[in-house]
Amino acid sequence: MPRRPAATTAATATALLISLTACGGGGEQGEGKSGEPVRGGTFTYAAAVGTSCLDPHTSPGDITAVVQRNVFDSLVQLDGDGKLHPWLATSWTVSKDARTYTFELRDDVTFHDGTPFDAAAVKANLEHIKAPATKSLYASALLGPYSGSKVLGKHRIEIGFSEPNIPFLQAASTPYLGIASPASLTKFKDQLCAGGKYSVGTGPFRSVRYVKNDRAEFARNDDYAWSPAGAKHQGPPLLDKLVVRFLPEDSVRSGALTSGQVDAAALPVTSAKAVQRDSSLRLNRRQAPGASYSLYLNTDRGPLRDERVRRAFQQSVDVGALIKSIYRGEYERAWSPLGPTTPAAYDDDAIEGAISHDPAAAAQLLDEAGWSKKDAQGYRVKGGERLSLHWPFIGALVRDQRDVLGEAVQAELKKNGIDLVRDPVETGAYFERYGKGDYDVWDNAWVRADPAILAGFYLSTNLPSAGGQNVSRTRDKQVDAWLRAGAAESRPAEREKSYAKVERWAVDHATVLPLYVPVTTIGVSRKADGLTFDANAWPQFAGVWKTTR
Repeated sequence: MPRRPAATTAATATALLISLTACGGGGEQGEGKSGEPVRGGTFTYAAAVGTSCLDPHTSPGDITAVVQRNVFDSLVQLDGDGKLHPWLATSWTVSKDARTYTFELRDDVTFHDGTPFDAAAVKANLEHIKAPATKSLYASALLGPYSGSKVLGKHRIEIGFSEPNIPFLQAASTPYLGIASPASLTKFKDQLCAGGKYSVGTGPFRSVRYVKNDRAEFARNDDYAWSPAGAKHQGPPLLDKLVVRFLPEDSVRSGALTSGQVDAAALPVTSAKAVQRDSSLRLNRRQAPGASYSLYLNTDRGPLRDERVRRAFQQSVDVGALIKSIYRGEYERAWSPLGPTTPAAYDDDAIEGAISHDPAAAAQLLDEAGWSKKDAQGYRVKGGERLSLHWPFIGALVRDQRDVLGEAVQAELKKNGIDLVRDPVETGAYFERYGKGDYDVWDNAWVRADPAILAGFYLSTNLPSAGGQNVSRTRDKQVDAWLRAGAAESRPAEREKSYAKVERWAVDHATVLPLYVPVTTIGVSRKADGLTFDANAWPQFAGVWKTTR
């Protein structure tokens, strides 16, 4: 697979920052329009997973971002081609040291509760994200080294950082840093996760109702007149209503699409070819940027403290064969913690093939690490203890046949005497273990159209207990230095070099076993049009319409 370079543009500070967040198309299909837009009707989308929280400032879930993009606007927009556009901000300037961002804001925007949008609202949202009581699991990490905001005028704000923060504009484009009504943040501070009437933004849709793990319902915001400059559709949505149904069973979701119960659905890879053969449906696909679906190894606990054991873990699994057999060519094997459409990913061509399937070499590494004996079940032991590794998961959130893949990885490791135990846990226990580092293996995929996602996973201060995603619990001064250099570097080529070093270090030190590159696959009825993807490969509904066919 050839390297997919980030696009670069020139000269002004804004244009430069645009270039730093650019990303490739990644296999997009089926976005073409087939007629004139039609106003009215209800569009129903079937999502693969639900969520326990619809507050994007708190929840790290992709589904939260997809659902709440309809409600919460952002300061800037990053479009599907990786270009930045004004949104709630009309313009911005960046200091030479990339520590201060000054935004000029729109003066004609109103929240769904009738209160005006202004600089004070932006400040209130940023402070809410950073407040310990919010318990942010991702937005806080995206905001990075935030040091505070200054309201310079009713529609002018200065946002400061204690360190250079080149990736901030991309972060500011995400729903996780979306702007909620300050009144709602105060009035509903203990109910924001409940969605519905408690979700109050400036977006194209008003949140009407949320039934946990069943559905979310939205109505058109008729006053919407501030679409981002890069949006294909401008003004209020054409739809009267938008409904998102949460249907975790793949067969149920696919059946709802083919039977016409829903207008679009997130599809499992097993249904993709069937949808392509159905003349009443259209398949939309886009490879997601950010962190590929990977197994991260806890370097701070038990046997995996020993790099030899971690390398043996990597080499015991025939990843290529598993991905080919389970995903039937719909997903490609990942070689790095970054997906290949992420800017700066795969900068080192040699990273492809850096992890080899070599059971004999893995066995030798385990012997050298002292795990040379085996028990009656064939598992390796040392000092009377079995080489057992624990991998917690929430059964209700398993998708993309990750249960099948997990069992296959277990079987591969067992051949070399490694006992990988998959622990089904409830949501509360899952996040408790996440924060405490009470696991040996943690699976993760994370969408972000910027290589700075690596800071979330590898900066030593970004442990899960601090709202980061450093599940390998890496603490390395050199890695920290590379990540900080990437956040401070304004020259795209040099920035790529910093992140590429982290990418290669993560693989070479066996902190991660990359598995596959996620793809957003959506089946859409041909009686609907206007569905698009943003830079994160998330579906966008503001421009959708139902046809009369």
